[in-house]
Amino acid sequence: MSLSADQTVEALRAAGEPTRLRVLSLLAGEELSVMELSRILEQSQPRVSRHLKLMADAGLIERFPDGARVFYRLSSDPLARRLIDTVLDLLDESAGAADDRRLEDVRRDREAAASAYFERVAPQWDRIRSLYVCESDVEEAILQAAGDGPFERVVDLGTGSGRMLTLLGRKAKMSVGLDLSHNMLNIARANVAKAGLDKVELRHGDIFATRLPEHSADLVLVHQVLHYLADPAAAVAEAARLTAPGGRLIIVDFAPHQLEHLRDEHQHRRLGFSDEEIRRWLGEAGLRADAATTLPPDTDGLTVSIWTADRPAEAKAKAA
Repeated sequence: MSLSADQTVEALRAAGEPTRLRVLSLLAGEELSVMELSRILEQSQPRVSRHLKLMADAGLIERFPDGARVFYRLSSDPLARRLIDTVLDLLDESAGAADDRRLEDVRRDREAAASAYFERVAPQWDRIRSLYVCESDVEEAILQAAGDGPFERVVDLGTGSGRMLTLLGRKAKMSVGLDLSHNMLNIARANVAKAGLDKVELRHGDIFATRLPEHSADLVLVHQVLHYLADPAAAVAEAARLTAPGGRLIIVDFAPHQLEHLRDEHQHRRLGFSDEEIRRWLGEAGLRADAATTLPPDTDGLTVSIWTADRPAEAKAKAA
């Protein structure tokens, strides 16, 4: 598949302007808000917004609102990304040095805000974790479920603070973490940087519609996310869609429990999941589920279940 001549010309026109080239170069590194781009480019928000609209209309970038903010990222379309990469490869590496310095200022401000946010919510995290088995035991079981690797691409849906990425990142050639909370993504960015991982992409994303390519990851994780969702089955289906032939999906969540206060205090919509329920969703999504691993708490509290499922490797041969 390729772009038509008209599409190619339109895309090149949209990219062919100094400010817009600067924007593409910045977005190649990470998602940015209009306000952040305006600060880095030292241009007014209305002016930056006009450039962004033109590139979005040409399919070079994607726009998505988050509350009162609007964020932008490079297009997820493979053809558009190939064109962008080709154009950016032609640029002098020193051309964006000033933008890079101002981007670092934005990142430092983000990290400071993220640290303050994490400190504010830390008591809630500790309380949640105290309800179930020791976190180190859970992580050890996740490592065993994932296997030795190496992995071509790991995708962590609802990445939160990025713990799964830092846990498994060294086994992956490339990792992607999605989350709807920009505050949590900023925390994840700080944690990933602290871990020294440079092949990690953190992006704002909806677990029900990730916009990631089908069968694009050989390891997909959904860690302590499903119990917050109104439609967990749809989230499992989307996670399965991303799982490549021969790849693995790992779901970590609570077994059924009766702690009703978690609905009001911590916004849990579901009070755990049965093995039968999760296995049915996995089967409907075309995956082959293994026996679940259960980790009961040391004291009264919540049992953690870990479900693993594989997409049969023969699916790749049939698709070919």
